Amino acid sequence: MRLVTFREGADERLGFLLDDRILDPKRTADHAGEPAYASALAFIRAGEPALQAAKRLIDEAPAGALVPLSKVTLTAPMRPSTLLCSGSNYRDHNKEKANTPISGKEPEFFVKTADSVVGPGEHIIYDPALTKKLDCETELAIVIGKPGRHIPAATALDHVFGYTIVNDVTARDRQVRRSPEGSVWYDLGRGKSFDTSAPLGPCIVTSDEILDPQNLKLETRINGDLRQSSTTAEMIWTCAELIHFFSSSFTLRPGMVIITGTPAGTAWSTDPELGGKWQALPDLVPASCYCLPGDRIESTIEHIGVLRNDVVHV
Repeated sequence: MRLVTFREGADERLGFLLDDRILDPKRTADHAGEPAYASALAFIRAGEPALQAAKRLIDEAPAGALVPLSKVTLTAPMRPSTLLCSGSNYRDHNKEKANTPISGKEPEFFVKTADSVVGPGEHIIYDPALTKKLDCETELAIVIGKPGRHIPAATALDHVFGYTIVNDVTARDRQVRRSPEGSVWYDLGRGKSFDTSAPLGPCIVTSDEILDPQNLKLETRINGDLRQSSTTAEMIWTCAELIHFFSSSFTLRPGMVIITGTPAGTAWSTDPELGGKWQALPDLVPASCYCLPGDRIESTIEHIGVLRNDVVHV
């Protein structure tokens, strides 16, 4: 099942993506008023009964409830209250950058909020007053469906509703800090959390369609150039281990999102001023600069889709 949020005129609502059409529950007489269909977040919080009812609705797929995808605008499939983020979670990414003492030894913990989120086709803002080194990172995002605290890794995937794509947009010149003695630390507040720093979408794929989240191909293209190409098998901490890790600090609740890190190929790797160490990998095109207005970012994850966003000047 693929959840989307779409806009038709001024109305924004939940739908289910069926190839090139959207099934709109609001167009069905029997389901139009169901609270579970009020939004993606309401649907996720409604749990298994809502999932089963939606599967029956999708099987019926009444013609009057189907809307051509070309006639609507997709927005972010959901607005999570909190995005719990893990940095330095791919071995090859750690090889290409300046590292802190904990890089690769424990998950690097930072947070983005709903204010950071934009949807497919929406703009990433280039604000030179904030950063002149705007970087992009394609990441698998876990959408929590079942609450829990201190969740064992062995059962962690039972708490997953589904998966989507997040572009972890980063202000590198805000993130990477050095002491006069040469040690490195990260300012993960200003470097990671700001307007349009979390493009999310284009859909949420339910967990029954992605049985192994550690076996997904991931790519980033910028203006058509292949910048990142890896698989989620290269994570240091698996999705299950990250759920366990974050649940030690927070009660994970339905609709919260965990983003899982990015592989090699960032623009940071070609920036020796910030400790970049380009690692030549097959087929990857090294960045000649950081992201600039006019760039098109395409973040792709197998079985989920392509998240496209253009960079524009503030």
